[in-house]
Amino acid sequence: MPIGVFILVSVIKSAIILFVLLTAVAYTVWLERKVVGHMQNRWGPTRVGPFGLLQPAADGLKFLFKEDLTPPHVYKPLFLAAPMIAVIFALTSIAVIPFGNSIPIFGYSIPLQITDVNIGLLVILGVTSMGVYGVALAGWSSNNKYSLLGGLRASAQMVSYEIALGLSLVGVLIQSSSFSLRTIVEAQGGRFLGIIPRWNIFHGQFIGFFIYLMAAYAETNRIPFDLPEAETELVAGYHTEYSAMKFAMFFMAEYANMITVACLATILFFGGWNGPLFGPPLVRALLPLVWFVAKIFCFLFLYIWVRGTLPRFRYDQLMSFGWKFLLPLAIANLVVTAVAVAW
Repeated sequence: MPIGVFILVSVIKSAIILFVLLTAVAYTVWLERKVVGHMQNRWGPTRVGPFGLLQPAADGLKFLFKEDLTPPHVYKPLFLAAPMIAVIFALTSIAVIPFGNSIPIFGYSIPLQITDVNIGLLVILGVTSMGVYGVALAGWSSNNKYSLLGGLRASAQMVSYEIALGLSLVGVLIQSSSFSLRTIVEAQGGRFLGIIPRWNIFHGQFIGFFIYLMAAYAETNRIPFDLPEAETELVAGYHTEYSAMKFAMFFMAEYANMITVACLATILFFGGWNGPLFGPPLVRALLPLVWFVAKIFCFLFLYIWVRGTLPRFRYDQLMSFGWKFLLPLAIANLVVTAVAVAW
């Protein structure tokens, strides 16, 4: 592919994926409000558009036009930079995630991925780990005790659960022998006994998926691990002093991280875009993308379901669960996987 065509294709793919991601972030908020509303025997958004479908657009306009207050006691450079850091790293991680096979367009084979790197998993882990700086700096620069405690909680929580999360993925890497996300998906093709998909969750990594799931809840500060934002203790935690669009950027970062976590879970444990293919050539070309999106939706629904079901942990329970249960379990899963593959 000529370099000019390659750059043009990359720019177009980046624009499309960024638009889709931001739209998905907005409508994940809508989905959460609707699902939790029905769980709690209420309607959720209904007024703006049919079924409240235009509510995300109304919320976006509200955030854009609200008065943007900056308290006089904050450290302004970092106070302004913190939400930008959070949202930039949350959106950047989508660049190396593959969404399906390559498709032919005008004689060129176009991969459904912004950029394919052979260490894609390491890139995602590195980029998402940087997001904690946005939260920690927001808490410190606000010069507010509630915000500072929320930032410290977020930092300790993310560092603690990052270890278990990383170890939970090593079993997948041992089985696929690659850091490339595309290779990991391809290694999960085929079926056991002609019936059971060769997805890693069915291929000895159910414990790894459980650890990944628990660590992912903690990494994204979601119930039952939303201690950095605990309203009953910290008012709103690290973003107490934020308003208008800066406040919205933290929400965008949280929901973008949820979608990234769902994409990774789909790729690493549920076979990525692998699924049954049927129909004419156009349908067969689009079905992998449909399966990928459907798996992401199921994972996001699970996220929301847990939020509407479980209460918040105490902070000592949170840290004990991470260090005394998840970490030893992740090490045991790693050792068993390594022995099984070697044997």
